[in-house]
Amino acid sequence: MGLGGCIILIGAGAILAFATDWELDSVNVDMVGWIMMIVGIIGVFVYASVMRRRRMVVPPTTTVVSEDERRL
Repeated sequence: MGLGGCIILIGAGAILAFATDWELDSVNVDMVGWIMMIVGIIGVFVYASVMRRRRMVVPPTTTVVSEDERRL
């Protein structure tokens, strides 16, 4: 799941938790919204840590030319 999916989870969860007044017999809609927001926030942190590891810059190795190779 990418960053966009995490943001959508957070937004949909906030709508379910704060902006709806639906009442279902077997499902607590507010709790589903909170769970979706928590999963979205965890996803953002995981995505950020993975991208931080991927963007590590490794300096290129330089080749050492000895004096013997220059004479050829």
